[in-house]
Amino acid sequence: MSTSTDRVRDVEQHTAGLRKELGLPTLVLTQIMFIVGSGWVGTAAKLGTGHVVFWLAAMALYYIPQAAVVIYLNRLMPLEGGLYQWATVGFGEFGGFLTAWNLWAFAILILATFGVMMATNLSYLVGAGAVWMTGAAWYTPVVSATMVVAITILALFGLRIGKWMQSIGGAAQLLTYVALIIVPFMALARGQIKEFHPFAASLPPLTALNLNLLGKMALGALSGFEYVAILAGECKNPARTIGRSVVIASPIIALMFIMGTSTVVAIVPKDKIDLVSPIPQTLTMAFSGMGAASIIAPLLIGLLLLRQIGNVSLMFAGTTRLPMVAGWDGILPKWFTRLHPRYLTPVNSILFVGGLTLAFTLAGQVGVGLQEAFQVLENAGGIFYAFAYISLFAIPLFAARRLAERPPLWLKGAAVAGLGMSVLYSVLSIFPIIDVPDWRTFSAKIVAVLVGANLAGVAIFVLGRRRASRLAVVAAD
Repeated sequence: MSTSTDRVRDVEQHTAGLRKELGLPTLVLTQIMFIVGSGWVGTAAKLGTGHVVFWLAAMALYYIPQAAVVIYLNRLMPLEGGLYQWATVGFGEFGGFLTAWNLWAFAILILATFGVMMATNLSYLVGAGAVWMTGAAWYTPVVSATMVVAITILALFGLRIGKWMQSIGGAAQLLTYVALIIVPFMALARGQIKEFHPFAASLPPLTALNLNLLGKMALGALSGFEYVAILAGECKNPARTIGRSVVIASPIIALMFIMGTSTVVAIVPKDKIDLVSPIPQTLTMAFSGMGAASIIAPLLIGLLLLRQIGNVSLMFAGTTRLPMVAGWDGILPKWFTRLHPRYLTPVNSILFVGGLTLAFTLAGQVGVGLQEAFQVLENAGGIFYAFAYISLFAIPLFAARRLAERPPLWLKGAAVAGLGMSVLYSVLSIFPIIDVPDWRTFSAKIVAVLVGANLAGVAIFVLGRRRASRLAVVAAD
């Protein structure tokens, strides 16, 4: 089994020809854009004023530990593939591939939910006058599919375009949340609400539903620092800049989540919260009846769409790099490693991921309501992500001897907290947080996706190793 030093040397040979497009400013905006999701303030708002306590608990038990472990591992192994590389060093090729497989499956499913989310947000943007269109059965499938095709085409041009989409998306998300934080004070001045106390806190009862929400607020909302590291081979001085981007972005992200959730609590009744698009819903309600000022809401929803486009661009880029890296290791066919002669992007991997994402986007909308389709895709994708995070936090705990530098005791303590939250999320996210016709059917769908996908991952690894062995024998002869 290779050490981290051996792995760094091997992977750097593959990444020498990749374009180094991402610098610190882009990475900071990308961290904000990727982590501060649009839907989580709606999920947290279901707790009422209890969201403050749960946000702080999630940050202490998961957010800070995640940041610490990611900075530590990225400093030792600033490699294209990120967590795939770290887990391969820690747990061998099988452990590394299965970790990457779950991370990849997460991204594919969440990319499918972004298509649904962007279609929903666009319906808020065009307004009630176009309900004939947004309410039609064809609307969400057509819009979400168009988004996937467009992102696939843009990905072929690489991060020279992607970095601008991500920077614009991060800036748009910041502006959107600034507006979201301001609107309750405007509503207070207009008499739309009677009071607003953004840091008012209460302790929610520790029910199974609320623990489910805590897990989502931790791993669901506050995860993502490791994702940029997938593109480390395309960053400028990745060992330094990725870690610095985490440190700079962390406090900004924490404030955005707490203040943004307080706004949703103040403006939207708890039983009316739209879990798919709570921010457009909140802004629309806050600016309703304000005459000329009402044009601000559509502008802000437009900014939110820019953020979502940037986020899809980042996730898509990361998702296409993982098959490329697995191809370098011989687990997947070399076909996935082929680079575009001009743009130096993994063209075959991009086309493959684009087609698969399109299939999941459309399949997730068959036979269920929009809110349930969103929740099935989000919950299954989130558990895949939790499996990858279980591997992340296990590395400093169980594979420290394979690292170039032993982790300090405090980092191991942080990893224990993060591991516990990841396991909690994995178990509780099998169950829905919305009303569905049958929760057993809902949970069965998620379990079937998880088991089926991981069995497929095991099969792909075994077949890949056998193929590599046969090729090695042929080459030796």
